Amino acid sequence: MSSILSKVLPAAEDPVLSVHTFQSKDLHPSYLLCCFFGPILPFYERVIFACRDDPCPVKLNLSVGAYRTEEGKPLVLEVVRRAEQQLANDRSCDKGYLPIDGLADFNKLGAKLILGDDSHALEENRVVTIQCLSGTGSLRVGAEFLAKHHQQSVIYVPNPTWGNHPSIFTLAGLSVQYFRYYDPQTRGLDFEGMLEDLGAAPSGAIVVLQACAHNPTGIDPTLEQWEQIRQIVRSKGLLPFFDNAYQGFASGSLDSDAQSVRMFVADGGECLIAQSFAKNMGLYGERIGALTIVCTSEDVARKVHGQLLLVVRPMYLTPPIHGASIVTTILKNSDMYKDWTIELKGMADRIISMRQQLYEAIQARGTPGDWSHIIKQIGMFSFTGLNEKQVRWMAKEYHIYMTYDGRISMAGLSSKTVPQLADAIHAAITRIP
Repeated sequence: MSSILSKVLPAAEDPVLSVHTFQSKDLHPSYLLCCFFGPILPFYERVIFACRDDPCPVKLNLSVGAYRTEEGKPLVLEVVRRAEQQLANDRSCDKGYLPIDGLADFNKLGAKLILGDDSHALEENRVVTIQCLSGTGSLRVGAEFLAKHHQQSVIYVPNPTWGNHPSIFTLAGLSVQYFRYYDPQTRGLDFEGMLEDLGAAPSGAIVVLQACAHNPTGIDPTLEQWEQIRQIVRSKGLLPFFDNAYQGFASGSLDSDAQSVRMFVADGGECLIAQSFAKNMGLYGERIGALTIVCTSEDVARKVHGQLLLVVRPMYLTPPIHGASIVTTILKNSDMYKDWTIELKGMADRIISMRQQLYEAIQARGTPGDWSHIIKQIGMFSFTGLNEKQVRWMAKEYHIYMTYDGRISMAGLSSKTVPQLADAIHAAITRIP
């Protein structure tokens, strides 16, 4: 029997393969023997494992992109617990398969959450929304759809961007290019470079834009800058693909954090939106999200919907029901929705408070340099400006872990650990070039 992997791996006459095949102890040839070791783990995973294996009792992990309480514990929102209890008590709920495009009420409510109650696109029935596997799954389904049906295979992502973006789009068959986004000198947005690169992109190219709370930099354009971005995207005939992973988590307001997306939708043009409820509802492990595609007409929307079903069916057939049911229960109930917005704002406000406390602690120590970027940035992450050498030194000497590019999760800090981090930053800046 020939291996189904023979076309992409070494052929049978490979001497190494032949020797190992015939020396197999049970005399059965291995058809998977020629698999190679995977590449070295990405730096994010390496940091996680290093922190896990550190026996120090006061170690601090600031690499994980998940909210933590003031006590450093994962948080399950109270409104989520209530929704789950309500679902558990409802004997009419079952665990049957969902349709390929997911739970219908979830799709409707999720689209309204990002586009707004008064969205003309929704009123005109030119919006397609399908439930997907959180933000990553939504991005991948959108990428597969574009690779099959969009005339341009080039997709532009910010430099830097979330580490998984390039792999998602490359494996879907798109060609990843970068546009300037972060200016290391100012530790702010390279707006001129961004506009210049987008202006040079070929017509029809796809552009990935993070709706708010940019990962990893924490730097968002102003509304005025968003309008200029919109104008150049539309004038160049580019197709925007929004990654909306942090709605409500940046400013504490669901509507404010959706303004960039709604600006593009309001002009009548097309766009894609990958939506996640991992952060803003704390449903990390439920893998609940949605892909929304805003089309130019109802007829186009019907065609797009049919093609999306063809993408999903052989990929995972149907999405899971539990997370979608939780989100739907909360969004449908006005009291639960209100309580959710209060809890969401509480999370956002705590992160903002951590930024202020860290900035003041660094200032109090007289640490060289301008650290105002910490309070100017927004959302879960902060790009500290620390270099890899300093980051590694802090892990060794202070047992503080962050990604090697100097990104920290503000949600992993507490009032108790801010002094520990400020001491480490001061020492790293003054001792390590």
